[in-house]
Amino acid sequence: MTLHEEFAVKLKRLRTLMQTKNLDALYLKRQDDFAWLSCGGRNYVGLSDMGNCGLLVTTDAHHAITSTVESQRMMDEENLAELGFTMHAGIWHDESFEAAKLLELVPSGGIGFDHSHKIGPNLAEEIKPLRFSLTESEVQKFRMVGQLASLVIEETASSIRVGESEYAILSRAAQKARELGLEVVSLMCAADQRISQYRHPLPTAAQVKERVQIGGNLRKWGLTVCLTRYVNFTPVTAELERQMRMNQEIDCILMQETKVGRELKEVLACGEKAYKERGYGYEIDNHHQGGPIGYAGRDYRVDFSNTHVVEVNQGFCWNPSITGTKSEDTILVTQSGFEFITKPVVFPVCEIKVGDTSFSRADILQKLM
Repeated sequence: MTLHEEFAVKLKRLRTLMQTKNLDALYLKRQDDFAWLSCGGRNYVGLSDMGNCGLLVTTDAHHAITSTVESQRMMDEENLAELGFTMHAGIWHDESFEAAKLLELVPSGGIGFDHSHKIGPNLAEEIKPLRFSLTESEVQKFRMVGQLASLVIEETASSIRVGESEYAILSRAAQKARELGLEVVSLMCAADQRISQYRHPLPTAAQVKERVQIGGNLRKWGLTVCLTRYVNFTPVTAELERQMRMNQEIDCILMQETKVGRELKEVLACGEKAYKERGYGYEIDNHHQGGPIGYAGRDYRVDFSNTHVVEVNQGFCWNPSITGTKSEDTILVTQSGFEFITKPVVFPVCEIKVGDTSFSRADILQKLM
C-alpha cells in the first residue's frame, strides 16, 4: 500500500463521518489525529495533546492551517506537500487567522473538530475510532516500531548494573530510543521494593540492588507500542517464578480472548475470571488492565462498562499485574487471531501454555552477581 493509498482510506473514513454528522468539513489538530491523517507526520514542538498545525478536510479538498513559523517544515518533512495539502500560513501573533481561514474555506461554518472550538462541535470521540483499524501500510510500520522498541527496552535492561540509579538507566534507554528514531512517550523504572510499591514507577535516584522493572511507551510515525521487562541480580525464587508465570497466563488469556467483533467488557471479564482462578482476584482492582493502543498510549482504558468492540487490525496492550510483577506486550488483533508486535529480542524466553496453545514470552533476565 502506497502513501497515497493509505491517505485515501483515511479521507474516505473522515468524509463518511462528515456525511453522518451532516457537516461540510472536519478539522484535526490533535497530535495523534494529525499523525494518523498525515500518515506519520508530526505537528508539534513538544509532546502534548494539541499540535501547531491543523488539517482541514472538506468534501472535495484538504488544507493545512498553521503559522509561518511551522509551515515550511510541515510541507517539507511531514508529508503534507506529497499528500497534496494546500498550506495556509498566518503570522504567529495573528490570533484570529485560524478561525478566519476556516470560515473562509468553509463559509457555511459546518465544521467538526477533534478539540473544543467556538465554530463547531467537538467530535474527538467520534474521530478517534477512525484510527483503530490499521491499514496494511500502518501494520507494517507498527511491526517495525515494535521491533525497535523491544530492542531499546531489552538492550537497556541487559546493560543494567547493580548500583545504577533509575535515572541513569532510563537516560540510556532514552538515548537508544532517539538513536533509532523513536520518541519517548513514557519510560518507567523501579528498583527493588519500588516494584511492589508503585504500579506506575516514575524514575528516582534509587539505586539497583537485587531487582529492576523497566518499561514504557515508545512511538515512531505516530504509532505507539508498550512493553515491560524484568532483570534479577539474585536467583529468581520459586515463588517469584510461579507468580510471574501466572501473571503471564492472565495476560495470554486476555490476548487470546481479544477477538474481532467482541465487546471489550467481555474480554475484561475473562481476565477477571483468570485472576480469581489463580487466587489473585483482588489484584484486578489495584491497577487498570490496559486496552487499545496505536496513535495513543491507550486509546481508552477498558472497564466493565465499556461497549467498544474489537476492530480488525487493531493494536492492544494488556497489562495485568500482581503486586511485584506485571506482564505487558503489544499485540495486533487480526481476523485470524493475534500477533505479537513487541516480543523478546535479546531476552530469555519462557513458554506459557493456555489451553492447547503455547506462547513465547519474555522471561526474567537473571544477571547473577
